[in-house]
Amino acid sequence: MSYLNPMKYNIYLTLGLFLISCSGPDELDLSNIESEVITFYENETNETEENNFPSMMISTISGQQIVDEPKINANLTVIENKNEINYKIGIEVRGSSSQMFPKKSYGFETKNEDWSEDVDVSLGGFPEEEDWILYGPYSDKSLIRNKLTFDLSNLIGYKASNVKFYNLYLNNDYRGLYVLMEKIKRDENRVNLVELVDGNVEGGYIIKIDKPTSEGADCNTCYDNSFSFRSNYDQNGDITDNSPIYFIYHYPKPEEIFNNQKVHISTIINDFESALASDDFDDPEIGYQSLIDIDSFIDFFIINEISKNIDGYRLSTYMNIDIDQKIKMGPIWDFNLAFGNANYCDGANTEGWLYNFNSICPGDIWQVPFWWRKLMESNYFKEKLKDKWELYRSATLSNTSINSLIDSYVENFSSNKVISQNFYRWPILGQYVWPNYHVGDSHDSEIDFLKGWISQRLNWMDGQINNF
Repeated sequence: MSYLNPMKYNIYLTLGLFLISCSGPDELDLSNIESEVITFYENETNETEENNFPSMMISTISGQQIVDEPKINANLTVIENKNEINYKIGIEVRGSSSQMFPKKSYGFETKNEDWSEDVDVSLGGFPEEEDWILYGPYSDKSLIRNKLTFDLSNLIGYKASNVKFYNLYLNNDYRGLYVLMEKIKRDENRVNLVELVDGNVEGGYIIKIDKPTSEGADCNTCYDNSFSFRSNYDQNGDITDNSPIYFIYHYPKPEEIFNNQKVHISTIINDFESALASDDFDDPEIGYQSLIDIDSFIDFFIINEISKNIDGYRLSTYMNIDIDQKIKMGPIWDFNLAFGNANYCDGANTEGWLYNFNSICPGDIWQVPFWWRKLMESNYFKEKLKDKWELYRSATLSNTSINSLIDSYVENFSSNKVISQNFYRWPILGQYVWPNYHVGDSHDSEIDFLKGWISQRLNWMDGQINNF
């Protein structure tokens, strides 16, 4: 038994869709779609159709199941531009709430021939590295929210991870459309920071605001000093010993960071928060302005607000500090619940500022730091924001530009039958998947909703920002 070449898949897809249409929707059992394995056999050919969509084929040793830690050994074959390249990888399931979906996402490291060491390779045409992510869009039935956001971020000059679409086959099972993503880490081609050496505090850091672990996904009492530190301020900007806001060490890793480095990075954050909470916060000399990279804060704000990313500011929120000790927001991460794809906490409403999340959902255990409310009280910040907004809206973030980008994805999908393949494997169109607001009966409906939502959101933001 071997993998079916992606070009050959369409014959079986067409036949499968025909049979389903003949039997009627009542005959389609979706209760166990994860176990419905689509298996491909050798010596099957189709010379009349050609599929040029990139594919990744992963085979674990003896068909071993991929779990959430530890990584297991596997073989990876990448087929792209009619070329086939083989790699050794260590792979695991990743994600927090997304692990409840049958379509899993994966993290993997590229390895040498005997899997004993990590090796840097170029995947997707991206710079060489060893750490990669395969994100499987499931609740996002447009399939494009993450890629759209990352591409928009890079187009405005606000560096985000490179991302690329692939079809994924796992142990002879077609798993659907996936997005290859560069994992966030310190690297000259990812987050370009000065490397920390031998416990020296002078260098770069990456920290994040996020859930503590996948095991503690709904636990705001699961943080400890080994991997995080607590803000001295609550979500309202009041000094407290019981803040719900925590910062998690990302680089250096919790098991590698020195105590003096912990003190150093927490001091930088505390100094910024203290300046922002003071009465003189907008003073250019003694306020927040000299402590942060303002352009990064504004770009981060714009990307999260145009998408109204329901997790924005409070989860999967990264920031980095280089040797200049200025806090820079980003890189951005995790936008599957953005652009109206959340039916809670006003996430689907095209109006209203996302940074006001705390007033909309005060009972949510994951709250937005007071930073953004205070920054929006700063005349300097709002003036800079308005200037950038006008620049972006005249070009990259115009309605026409965004729609053209969306259309390019859909055209690529359609010409390679990716949409029908993915939703044959995961027949969830027309069905609610947490936390959908819109439930379209077709992929076209999902795309139309997305475009309409973005247009309304941009128009609302135009009205707000133009009145600054």
